[in-house]
Amino acid sequence: MRAEKQYLISEVDTHLKKSDYVILTNFSKVTVADTAELRKRLAAEKAEFHVVKNSSLRVAAKALGLPEFESALAGPTAVIVGGKNSAGVAKILKKFFEDKQKLEIKVGVLDKKLYSAADLSKIADLPPFEALRAQFLGLLKSNAGAFVRVLDAKVKKDQPAAPAA
Repeated sequence: MRAEKQYLISEVDTHLKKSDYVILTNFSKVTVADTAELRKRLAAEKAEFHVVKNSSLRVAAKALGLPEFESALAGPTAVIVGGKNSAGVAKILKKFFEDKQKLEIKVGVLDKKLYSAADLSKIADLPPFEALRAQFLGLLKSNAGAFVRVLDAKVKKDQPAAPAA
């Protein structure tokens, strides 16, 4: 393999190893200014936007054992990787698309599972992780409180009534 090709593949491989997710996009309608704005938005989540060659991406993804996304490798491709909050990145991409109507999400890979653009949109609509955690803890607390009240009512019911004075 030529040294140039090997370099491009290793560069894509380095990008793919930065996180447990990768989102593939078509950037053909995106201007340089839009790209700079998107990169700035993604920096808030420590994510990165990289234009890659489809052939290099195909080889690097196969070497890393990522799911097959050959059908998404048509046309210009950019990858979004990095950071730990894939849902936050999906929110940024969805908002960017709503604002600009330019960036097209092809597919995403999260924890080595393939997701469509529609699936990523649903993930973007989820509340932030902290809000979900608070909702879950509230649910546990309310159910535990109800359980204690039921037990308390049962104990009070079983106790003999105090004699009248």
